[in-house]
Amino acid sequence: MAMSKSAAFFVWIIGAIFYAYQYILRVMPNVMMSDIMHEFNIDASLFGQFSGVYYIGYSLLHLPIGIMLDRFGPKKVMSLCIILTVIGTLPIIYTNHWIYPIIGRILVGIGSSAAILGTFKIIRMIFSEKQFTRMLSLAVTIGLIGAIYGGGPISMLSEVYGYKAVVQIIAAAGVILAIITYLIVPEMEATTHGTVFGDIKEVFTNYKVVFLCIFAGLMVGPLEGFVDVWGATFLNKIYGFNMKSSSYICSMMFIGMCFGGPFLSFIADKTGSYMGCIIGSGLIMMLSFILLIAQLLTQNTIIIAFILVGICSAYQIIAIYKASTFVHKSVVGLTNAVANMIIMIFGYGFHSVIGYIIHITGGIGNKEAFIYGVSIVPIALFVGVAGMSFIAYRTE
Repeated sequence: MAMSKSAAFFVWIIGAIFYAYQYILRVMPNVMMSDIMHEFNIDASLFGQFSGVYYIGYSLLHLPIGIMLDRFGPKKVMSLCIILTVIGTLPIIYTNHWIYPIIGRILVGIGSSAAILGTFKIIRMIFSEKQFTRMLSLAVTIGLIGAIYGGGPISMLSEVYGYKAVVQIIAAAGVILAIITYLIVPEMEATTHGTVFGDIKEVFTNYKVVFLCIFAGLMVGPLEGFVDVWGATFLNKIYGFNMKSSSYICSMMFIGMCFGGPFLSFIADKTGSYMGCIIGSGLIMMLSFILLIAQLLTQNTIIIAFILVGICSAYQIIAIYKASTFVHKSVVGLTNAVANMIIMIFGYGFHSVIGYIIHITGGIGNKEAFIYGVSIVPIALFVGVAGMSFIAYRTE
């Protein structure tokens, strides 16, 4: 699609901002945990369910939204999905019945899935193939900045103005973003996909793709289970940091992730061992969480460990690429969407399991309960690394 460089930049930045916006919505419960639990009188297990159902909506609608983006273009689909995230955010401040925030959280997940898929589509529409990786990396970096500022600053604003006012501001920003998206993103000619179901079957019946994605999902706990919701409270309970400091320390994972994508990709390209990079990343994350849970780290070493874990969390990019090498070229794009969907749905599992373990071992006020709950992260990492090692043995 021909357009000027300045016009192309503005269209691209819309996708990047939406990606950042959905990250803010994803981590928002982390810093509002106490307020939400008090407002609705719920325990840690129910809060874990609330946080985790985001990934149900995000993952299950991944493929349908990807297909709609191909058929109708990002202008309409992204605008609608941004509005969905706004609608899904409002029940936590405008209702007293817990079922509505749960439904709303699912809507937030559904709408958020269009952020990364829409950004993929926009870059394919307006930039050349050789610019794809660079523009995608920049968009992801902007998105991760959203995650960083979804922690500390929102926590501070919540303390000053109250969490309900902050949610209202975030919702209003979403409405403005949806309007701008509809006005700026260009129309795209619809495309037909007569063999889409056959392609989906081809990907899902490829056992190497499926198992690689499952093991990659087991390794997603640090970023999409721990730091999203339980990280700040864990540091507060176990290490005694205040919530503002805990939120900023957790944001170090996202800072690490900003550098992890280019760094791990460079290492993998130079060595040719993509599976080796994934396995090495998993081992570093597992060791970091063992030390964290054993309370062997200081504030400074936690910051270093979280940056390392953030860098290693970029293994997801390599895993999604590696999955695409197991299929025919004609279904590479679909394989990337399927891989991202499978990996992301494990976020729901981590949120729910951590919350459940905390609930049955003493509740949110119990220090040991948090240790038991978060211990699932290194255990899952061990299984994921073992599975990746087996795949590497069979394929490399």
